[in-house]
Amino acid sequence: MSLAERLRDALDQGRGRTPVLLEGDVLEDTGLPIVPAAVLVPIVDRPEPTVILTERPKTMRKHPGQISFPGGRREPSDESLIAAALREAEEEIGLAPADVDVIGIADVYRTITGFEVTPVVGVVPPGLALRPDPGEVAGMFEAPLHFLLDPDRQIIRTVEFQGSERSYYEIIWDGRRIWGATAAMIVNLSRRLELAA
Repeated sequence: MSLAERLRDALDQGRGRTPVLLEGDVLEDTGLPIVPAAVLVPIVDRPEPTVILTERPKTMRKHPGQISFPGGRREPSDESLIAAALREAEEEIGLAPADVDVIGIADVYRTITGFEVTPVVGVVPPGLALRPDPGEVAGMFEAPLHFLLDPDRQIIRTVEFQGSERSYYEIIWDGRRIWGATAAMIVNLSRRLELAA
């Protein structure tokens, strides 16, 4: 069975389970208008699969310097959230939609800033000549899928934020800090995939 087939089966088997809920994050009513957004979770089809992640420029107004999946808000011209994720990935890292085998959609994640983010899981071939847009992407790297999905690597941290404690997930790989919404979406994906193991 191919990587794409295994992932598709796992996503289907895990559908309907409760996603990760941490205080102050998913499904909290912030009073802000909900902004539909989508990210692409690009899994590279290698003997040991990897995931492409990007680092946002430190000059960006929102989430500067954070590690994230390629993605952003849904535009009126996007036919669907999948189309939004594919468009954003092409704009940010030069990943052509034709090179993505879309597997399915993982658990929607609502951020405390009002974004309702739909993770679109896709498999891409290795060796693509990707071109990050320097205005949106300061760096790009691949992390091993098995490392990201390992529950022992998914650490819950708690901080005080605006007068109350908030918890978030953090994954450290190769000196890089993956946290917040990106880490939570990885944790949700790992729990979904566990159901098919």
